[in-house]
Amino acid sequence: MELLLLLIIFVASILCFLIFRHLEPTRNGDKRVPEATGSWPIIGHLHLLAGSQVTHKLLGSMADKFGPIFTIKLGVHRVLVVSSSEMAKECLTTNDRVFTSRPKAMATELMGYNYASFGLASYGRYWHQMRKIVVLELASQHCLQMLADIQVSEVKSSIIDIYRTWERNKGSSEMVMVDMKQWFGNIIVNMVVRMMFGNHFTPGEKNGDQFLKAIKQFLVLLGAFVSSDAIPWLRWLDLRGYEKKMKKTGKEGDVVFNGWLEDHKKKMNSASPLQADESRDQPVFMAALLSRVK
Repeated sequence: MELLLLLIIFVASILCFLIFRHLEPTRNGDKRVPEATGSWPIIGHLHLLAGSQVTHKLLGSMADKFGPIFTIKLGVHRVLVVSSSEMAKECLTTNDRVFTSRPKAMATELMGYNYASFGLASYGRYWHQMRKIVVLELASQHCLQMLADIQVSEVKSSIIDIYRTWERNKGSSEMVMVDMKQWFGNIIVNMVVRMMFGNHFTPGEKNGDQFLKAIKQFLVLLGAFVSSDAIPWLRWLDLRGYEKKMKKTGKEGDVVFNGWLEDHKKKMNSASPLQADESRDQPVFMAALLSRVK
């Protein structure tokens, strides 16, 4: 009898909660953003994204039907979709603080040092402190002017690499094929690595190929759709092996970064006082970070 009474109270509580949620917007005169139709239990609108139509076209067709602002459900998350410049301005300028944080995801947890990576960290005090360091030590106008020579140097070096490739292969055919996508990718990676860590590497160099592979895999996994991000209780299944891949990619990147960090520490410890003073003026982000850690 007591069990039956508890069950009745439990069901009645749920019904009261659902009725209250349903009546609250009408009672308070609130206007909620419309939600797109076609949502399924548990998965929401995920089944629509699994079709052959690309996501931006699908959302565009939904905007034609539901207006410039509406919501969809991706598993347990309610997602706001805006598709007009006026709505985008409201979100990114007028109410930018409301949208400053980032949703938590497996990729940023496993490959972003548990949400500690500056580019992927949540908005808050920690993010503000990291942003201050980046702006003052790396992205200031004075620092960017000092780093300009590195950009020119890397472009020249990449052009020389193309010429050397042509020299090696010019006798085998009438023309030499160059993968420009890979070429531009290597330029960007070399620029960033050299500006931040003072290192330069080329494919075939020790740790160079490993780092490039890890970077490419990181970007692929960062943009991958992980089922457990939408439906958290699916994580233990590790569908498509994303968790395993992300952990492996994070460790591969750590090996390279730790190697650069140790090399830089050794150089700083073994340098003479005059060399140490000169190294502080070098536009290397690593030196700025190590000086702040001390």
